[in-house]
Amino acid sequence: MPAKDIYHDTVKIALQKEGWSITNDPLVLRYGSKDLLVDLGAKKIIAAKRQGTKELPP
Repeated sequence: MPAKDIYHDTVKIALQKEGWSITNDPLVLRYGSKDLLVDLGAKKIIAAKRQGTKELPP
């Protein structure tokens, strides 16, 4: 597992303050017999309004 750099926690906190959800820390992607490590996995839920009702994506 690679070491986290000095910006890792700062970026993670900034994303959370902007409404992002951290899904993986780190995100591990498997490709055949290889593992690729990405610093963070994140997602942001976007809601849509239609005729006064709020709908969230599945």
